[in-house]
Amino acid sequence: MTDVIAVTGAGGRVGGRVARRLAEAGAATRLIGRDPDRLPRLPGAVAAPAAAYADGEAMRRALDGAHTLFMVSAHEAPDRVREHHTAVDAALAAGVERIVYLSFVGAAPRATFTFARDHFHTEEYIRAAPVRRTFLRDNFYLAAIPAMTGADGVLRGPAGQGRVAAVAHDDIADAAAAVLLDTTGAHESAVYDLTGPSAFTLAEAAAELTLATGRTVRYLSESHDEAFASRAGHGAEEWEVTGWVTSYEAIGAGEMALVSDAVPRLTGHPAQSLRAYLAAHPRSWAHLLG
Repeated sequence: MTDVIAVTGAGGRVGGRVARRLAEAGAATRLIGRDPDRLPRLPGAVAAPAAAYADGEAMRRALDGAHTLFMVSAHEAPDRVREHHTAVDAALAAGVERIVYLSFVGAAPRATFTFARDHFHTEEYIRAAPVRRTFLRDNFYLAAIPAMTGADGVLRGPAGQGRVAAVAHDDIADAAAAVLLDTTGAHESAVYDLTGPSAFTLAEAAAELTLATGRTVRYLSESHDEAFASRAGHGAEEWEVTGWVTSYEAIGAGEMALVSDAVPRLTGHPAQSLRAYLAAHPRSWAHLLG
């Protein structure tokens, strides 16, 4: 019987890419998402009925018969860790034997970036479960750099002169597919930091955006209070704004500066740089052209 790989978040930017790579490799997959209409139609793939992490019974049904689970973290929420626990419990109840979890660099109980703490607690829960596991800790997405830059041409936040080794969605998906398709057990209990080829400051990122767009983009270093004030008008809840602000502060604290060779080691190709990403994805910075 062919082992089935379940992919959560298969309608999203990471899960969808992973699902397509698995399909291209001829793997049997179960695609899981909250909205089945958003799931891609791929050879060898079966779309599961709608299932959210918080709905344990729906997740168990969706995962029934799957051997491996690629678990993309849930959207940020105050109860995200509890949702993850429910999803892991459902996987165990369904007979899943291996979980490959998409975590975040620097996952720790006292990580500066508050959302990275969620990943630590999820990792610990998976470690305690009777299941084989691999953790893929990705860095900031390269796509986030132009997305965080305002239409006024300013990239602002309390990152100081800290560096971030941001990574492309495609590189994360390539690495994840390589791990998921491996049948030797080489990645069992492994933790991989998935990063870009170099770490850059946000001032350097602004310079790359200037080069790509032809418009002057600058980095404005904010204090903690200034960062909260400049985001006050977005209408987000305090826990979410705290996550946004602490992501910059984690950069400033050096918690995202590590450059790893995991992407080239797992995929056989170099990780994409910010400059290459911006050249290949002009739509990511189109909002800067007015």
